[in-house]
Amino acid sequence: MTEIFRTALPDVIRILPSRFGDHRGFFSETYSQLAYANLGIEAVFVQDNHSLSAAVGTVRGLHFQVPPHAQAKLVRCGRGAIFDVAVDIRRGSPTYGRWAGFTLSAENGAQLYIPVGFAHGFATLEPDSEIIYKCSDYYAPETEGALRWDDSDIGIAWPLTAAPVLSEKDASAPLLADFNSPCTFEE
Repeated sequence: MTEIFRTALPDVIRILPSRFGDHRGFFSETYSQLAYANLGIEAVFVQDNHSLSAAVGTVRGLHFQVPPHAQAKLVRCGRGAIFDVAVDIRRGSPTYGRWAGFTLSAENGAQLYIPVGFAHGFATLEPDSEIIYKCSDYYAPETEGALRWDDSDIGIAWPLTAAPVLSEKDASAPLLADFNSPCTFEE
């Protein structure tokens, strides 16, 4: 049976799909639209993405798309391990600017559901980590944005042991204080 765990950000959900194992390995149903709708996740996913980060300490994010192409994401780690983070960027939200982070790994099989209105990022904890995630809208570069991964106003406690491996885009992303979010909180 799939287990769900509410987080400090009420709309962000950590999911632990059931695994059935034997001497050959395991089987796990990682997504069923009906089962996830019964868990309260009503996003319709239209795109799957798969990325590989070779080095430990690679940080990707904090990324998002804004309306009209804002994306909800369902993230899991297919190989290795990551510290996965969601940041609330919905104006008017009681948790605006707050974050929640969890270790997702091939071993634990955990997933993180990140709804529309949240920035997403991760740091790799093992070499050659593969991240697989579903998106509720198509990639639309004209609506993409990023926030600084190390913004002190957000205060993410990244589990890094050395300087991160960053893209130029992520290293120079704006701070939350300089961001006028078009995402709004709806009760």
